Amino acid sequence: MATVTENLHASLHARHRAVMPDWLATYYGEPIEITHGEGRHVWDAEGNRYLDFFGGILTTMTAHALPEVTAAITEQAGKILHSSTLYLSRQAVELAERIARLSGIPDARVFFTTSGTEANDTALLLATSHRSSNQVLALRNSYHGRSFTSIGITGNSAWSPTSLSPLQTLYVHGGVRSRGPYAQLNDAGFIAACVADLEDILGQANGRVAALIAEPIQGVGGFTSGPDGLLAAFKEVLDRHGILWISDEVQTGWGRTGDHFWGWQAHSQAGPPDILTFAKGVGNGMSMGGVVARAEVMNCLTGNSISTFGGSPVTTAGALANLTYLVDHDLQGNSRRVGGLLKSRLEAIGAGLPMVLEVRGRGLMLGVELVEPGTDTPSPEAAGMVLEAARENGLLVGKGGRPGNSLRIAPPLTLSVAEAEEGASALEDALRQTQAKLVGGRP
Repeated sequence: MATVTENLHASLHARHRAVMPDWLATYYGEPIEITHGEGRHVWDAEGNRYLDFFGGILTTMTAHALPEVTAAITEQAGKILHSSTLYLSRQAVELAERIARLSGIPDARVFFTTSGTEANDTALLLATSHRSSNQVLALRNSYHGRSFTSIGITGNSAWSPTSLSPLQTLYVHGGVRSRGPYAQLNDAGFIAACVADLEDILGQANGRVAALIAEPIQGVGGFTSGPDGLLAAFKEVLDRHGILWISDEVQTGWGRTGDHFWGWQAHSQAGPPDILTFAKGVGNGMSMGGVVARAEVMNCLTGNSISTFGGSPVTTAGALANLTYLVDHDLQGNSRRVGGLLKSRLEAIGAGLPMVLEVRGRGLMLGVELVEPGTDTPSPEAAGMVLEAARENGLLVGKGGRPGNSLRIAPPLTLSVAEAEEGASALEDALRQTQAKLVGGRP
């Protein structure tokens, strides 16, 4: 039976390679097909069970096959699947009302999209139209999507396949605390240096700058971030110039960081951003994204527009049920508590492994940066080996960082303490196995 299953898997992989683009990334030397899930676990086509510490790239936010979400989607699918924004939608209005209140943005308007990429595209359209400028500030090491426009503000060269762009992008420091020219400074010094860099960049800009777009914690960048308060310090500069602040909350939103519901709230002395983008977790797997902006900015467009699929009856019904579950069960608090325990466990593991340079992040959004043992040289080889070894141990994790040397850990926010310990143990085994191979058998 195993041979038959392996042959079927090999056949599917061959078909995938024959019809999908060569640049479409997949994990593992032999990519797995995930067939179903429940809670924090998924199963592949061979029947192997995995503890999911990546949630489909931070998208399965609450749990796999969450009954409340499944029921809401099923009930709505039995009524009507689609209508478009040309017609009123009770579910879309109710979801927009809740998100507007939760956003912290005064007089907020909400536009639904089908992805984070599309949400960031829309935010850039709003900002550049409102400011009549195509100049945009972005952080180095950033990632904001895979469309032509969003690639133009992506500071992570590993995910930027073209230099062509309709935007003039000016990159500033601040996305990575532990590397770069300001790494040795204390937090206050780091912030001051980044602000000085921002001021210098603005002095070189040709005319008005539309916006600064920033992830409070950089996702694809390897869960890196600047110190708390950095974006608040940036906002003081931006406000003097009338420049808008776009907070990309595609990965940091909905309580994932534990300490805050939105990532921008770690910089709360600055107040809310002018524009906030979201996606991924709110749909718990459904294609859901969106933009929140104050009315003055959202309503600046002079042409008509619609969204054929954004805010569809099915996706908004599922997102409403998912958001209700998240708030009613205080999953932000669970992320803070269980994430804190998991981070402490990973820090203890990393302290005994020269291959681990840093454990970072907050809540259930944690990164582990891997290097050549005893150095600070990034080791994408180690990250790839750990990814494979973790899978063999029944654990799925992600990978990121510009060189691809950081592990990304972001399980569903319902993760239990026992599951956190289970995952940490599996990851510890994978790290130790990998380090032993890299140093020639030495532990």
